[in-house]
Amino acid sequence: MHDLQAAPPPRDQRAVYPSLRGKRVLITGGGSGIGAGLVEGFVAQGARVTFFDIAEADSHALAEALSGAEHPPVFERVDLTHIPALQATIQRLTDSGGAFDVLINNAGNDDRHTVDQVTPDYWDNRFAVNLRHLFFAAQSVIPGMKAQGGGVIVNLGSISWHLALAELPLYQTCKAAIEGLTRSLARDLGPDNIRSVCIVPGNVKTPRQEKWYTPEGEAEIVAAQCLKGRLVPDDIAAMALFLASDDARLVTNHEYFVDAGWR
Repeated sequence: MHDLQAAPPPRDQRAVYPSLRGKRVLITGGGSGIGAGLVEGFVAQGARVTFFDIAEADSHALAEALSGAEHPPVFERVDLTHIPALQATIQRLTDSGGAFDVLINNAGNDDRHTVDQVTPDYWDNRFAVNLRHLFFAAQSVIPGMKAQGGGVIVNLGSISWHLALAELPLYQTCKAAIEGLTRSLARDLGPDNIRSVCIVPGNVKTPRQEKWYTPEGEAEIVAAQCLKGRLVPDDIAAMALFLASDDARLVTNHEYFVDAGWR
């Protein structure tokens, strides 16, 4: 019987997507956690990866760890709440290296907050951190995708609002909106052969999530899952790789749960 608690299979036993080789991939929030798993996954496929983050130490360490790859990833320090800087950086990278084939909108922040703690300024900050940049990153890569005949936008949602978890009202509002944004982009961009999909992760074991959950809390989550394994960033990357590949050429407009059945 397969051990659900075991780590994902070694990379040499995982799916390979030839269509991803050499593709230009932009990943936001790629320096740590799920984002780092996404960077590692696309680099292993031979993609040309650029990732944005503000966590410089983690990002430089990741880039150094992958420096021996066929196409080592490129780290750009970008504050995604500053839209003009985001737009300018994407334009510079497009001008110098060509259009992006794949955009992975991963960056976000799930700091806990209660209803009574929310001020107008905090509302604006949380929407800037968790929602606004997804649209403007997509808007910035779309012209290049159209010009080259297509592309893929993968947005990262969250299981949290599907479960109505406590002390996350603004985060969950943003993550619910991301699913609506995904569908809007799929409809509007489909005629240009640009696909738009959303991955909905469950509780993924990362250093950040371990800050919020005790071992007892983690055990409760696993007990509530249909499958009793612990999700890790590679599990999310596996779905993203498929969705970004040509194997998923007619997959768009929907959400794909990677949550071990935590419903």
